[in-house]
Amino acid sequence: MEGEHATNADPTGSWSLVVPLKPLALAKSRLAGAAGPLVRPRLALAFAQDTVAAALACPAVRDVSVVTDDPVAALTLGALGARIVPDAPARGLNAALAHGARAVRARRPGAPVATLNADLPALRPAELSRVLAVTAEFPRAFLPDAAGIGTTLLSAAPGVELRPAFGGASRRRHLLSGAVEIRLDGVRSVRQDVDTGEDLRAAVELGVGPRTAERWAVDVRAAGGAGG
Repeated sequence: MEGEHATNADPTGSWSLVVPLKPLALAKSRLAGAAGPLVRPRLALAFAQDTVAAALACPAVRDVSVVTDDPVAALTLGALGARIVPDAPARGLNAALAHGARAVRARRPGAPVATLNADLPALRPAELSRVLAVTAEFPRAFLPDAAGIGTTLLSAAPGVELRPAFGGASRRRHLLSGAVEIRLDGVRSVRQDVDTGEDLRAAVELGVGPRTAERWAVDVRAAGGAGG
């Protein structure tokens, strides 16, 4: 983990997280082999619920903002304690994340901000704390996904622009942008995002949260999806 150390990181670790979530009807299209068109939105919402609940339970996290225009997701995740930020730009993932970061800093100008994928249903608060503690040492840092191709978390210290470059091979783009790659053992739950049936099985084996566990039992496994 090479890079210039941040000089203004919040020593209390009071992170604001930004979680993006597209309309549920459009979410998780790559799960088509494991879940039908009615099940996929329910799975996407369950993933987001377990992700947000775990993030809010993390002692390093002060608040979680979910950027979404989906009314069901907004109501459900707002009830968990998340702040809901409408996706005003409506120009895709990275524009939504930048918009969410600006909304956070409009309230907390000195906040350290991190984005977090909405599809981390096995997320453990303690593991997230470990990742955030390391990212706080750098102006910008990121955690690669389990496949080592994408990104599940990108952070920016107080006063530093987030500059998200998510989608596809985002690990390489974030490296090229100057963000420091976090290499940390024992944080699988923060890296295990779910895009495919294989990812879902891996997350279930790791141990998912209660909403995803219910959807797995009722909607996926009972129907013989994701390998049964």
